[in-house]
Amino acid sequence: MIEYVKGELTDVTPAYAVVEAHGVGYGMNISLNTYSAIQGKKEVRLWVFESIREDAYQLFGFASRQEREMFMLLITVSGVGANTARMILSSLSVQELCNAISTGDERLLKGVKGIGLRTAQRIIVDLKDKIITSGIAQELPSNAGTATPLVDNSVKDEAVGALTMLGFAPAPSAKVVLAILKEQPGLPVEQVVKLALKQIK
Repeated sequence: MIEYVKGELTDVTPAYAVVEAHGVGYGMNISLNTYSAIQGKKEVRLWVFESIREDAYQLFGFASRQEREMFMLLITVSGVGANTARMILSSLSVQELCNAISTGDERLLKGVKGIGLRTAQRIIVDLKDKIITSGIAQELPSNAGTATPLVDNSVKDEAVGALTMLGFAPAPSAKVVLAILKEQPGLPVEQVVKLALKQIK
């Protein structure tokens, strides 16, 4: 079992990262929260979750153990798979998710693409006690500030690329991303994608 991978960050998008360690490049699916934490860094350590199925072997990487623990809790909920869990952790920070679960905020959870009322209710019921016993909420690190890149086509292209990797069609994704950038041209890629996730239905 791979616990974490530490090495050079050789490639990163809002949905995928490649870390080279001892000559091996490990490709990992990541959330926007992890992207925010590692972008611009040369050396990183990503905590790993291995998803092994008959038809696929995937690695999911997380900038913190708390995010990985939350991911592992989410996929224990009926109806929440690995990609849905990553979508949730791309739309909400671990702190926001803990708060939503502890306060029973179905509305916030329903705002995540692919999460309906029943799934939101199951997440709250199934995880309310677990987030306390696991200690995730108590161990959360402070949010790191993210630099705002210059607004250009690379922001738009990267955001659309991330949404495409998350399963959305490129055309409607581009339309939503452009509308967001017209209103808020200074947003970094991860914030554009977070807003787009709430608007694409």
